[in-house]
Amino acid sequence: MLQEPMMNKLTAMRLLGMVDALKAQEQDPASRELSFLERLGLLVDHQWNWRENQALARRLHTAKLKGGACVEEIDYRTSRGLDKSVMRALAQTSAWVVNHENIFVLGPTGVGKSFVACALAQKACRDGYSAFYTRAAALFRDLAIARADGSLRSLLARFSRIDVLVIDDWAMAPLAEAERRDFWEICEDRYQTRSTILTSQLPVTRWHEQIGDPTAADGILDRLVHNAHRLEMRGDSMRKKRGTEPSS
Repeated sequence: MLQEPMMNKLTAMRLLGMVDALKAQEQDPASRELSFLERLGLLVDHQWNWRENQALARRLHTAKLKGGACVEEIDYRTSRGLDKSVMRALAQTSAWVVNHENIFVLGPTGVGKSFVACALAQKACRDGYSAFYTRAAALFRDLAIARADGSLRSLLARFSRIDVLVIDDWAMAPLAEAERRDFWEICEDRYQTRSTILTSQLPVTRWHEQIGDPTAADGILDRLVHNAHRLEMRGDSMRKKRGTEPSS
């Protein structure tokens, strides 16, 4: 019989994985044949896995990724220009995050750019990195609100700490002066220290004109392009084919 004071102390110390493992051992006659160290090892392993799962759940909740995307669910059956070997290399260890490299997912609307971007970010979360998803329009709206209420510095500092920042629908419209300035700040803070995923319907060659000011455009693109992987997708809209949002 488990002693209640011990269980209460483990719960108070937030060792909930160990509590569950102890209960399971009490119900399993085979555990009585194990040595003390073997049983302790199982308890420690269970607690470790519990903490890792809790941390992953928090990272995924904070990331706000779209549609339950994951790399295992990417559909390669439809011809969209995705190279399976390239995707596997990016997803295998998330080395691009370690190396502070960026990823551009390019292509027409509806081909699944957002899913691919979120799937790579989700894999980064599983590998222990933080991520955050936002659409470009929402990003600039949040930046404008933060500028108005005096919290811009705090918001920019928050973005600078995110390991993988996913910006969807980038360069859909020309940037205003304040948007250029704020985005330059984001790129400067993250340069060679963090990774950014951008999805866009426009090729990279069109981004300069969308940013607008030549000096700002040069500065922004210099911090984004030279260490970026480009995934160029093609094909018809999967929304039209399926009548729903693309699942991959």
